[in-house]
Amino acid sequence: MTYYERNLPHWLPEHATFFVTWRLHGSLPLHGRTAGKGCGTPAESRKETAGHRFARIDYQLDRARCGPHWLKEPKIAGRVVELMKKGDEQLGYFSLYAFVVMPNHVHILFAPKIELKRIMNGLKGTTAREANRILERTGKAFWQDESYDHCVRSDEEFGKIGRYIENNPVSAGLVKRPEEWPWSSAAKSRNPTDHV
Repeated sequence: MTYYERNLPHWLPEHATFFVTWRLHGSLPLHGRTAGKGCGTPAESRKETAGHRFARIDYQLDRARCGPHWLKEPKIAGRVVELMKKGDEQLGYFSLYAFVVMPNHVHILFAPKIELKRIMNGLKGTTAREANRILERTGKAFWQDESYDHCVRSDEEFGKIGRYIENNPVSAGLVKRPEEWPWSSAAKSRNPTDHV
């Protein structure tokens, strides 16, 4: 098992399934401080668990009125989906079980077949370069450096996380049913570039 810490602890057992979330750079104020105009986050509690912190931040991302929302751009969201599917179907880097591309963050449930860090560097690096090209931005960060990762511990948890991911656009008020969101594993019958 690999372990390392940056802002978050990361336990990475081999042959595991992971729930990973990453977000756009600047999508939340630094260190949970308030930023005014409804963009701030409440002060963090020292007693807050990693799971509670994740739920609080994900809730804030779903309702954010400020900060970047570049993943609303169909070309960018579609390209993120294409690259996740390519990592599964063509490259065989992982088995992809569920995913969603939200306006300012991404959730994925998958089983890596190569080092998780290598997968995330590839997904985030490639999508950042392509998105910045589409947005005509150069030399600027697209994704937040660190991602949240959680090792799935049971079949029950696997099902709960898969439902959470696919229902995220519904709970965020973006659509009424999961299959209506085109950049999600719930929309299996749709091509992510159909909306481009």
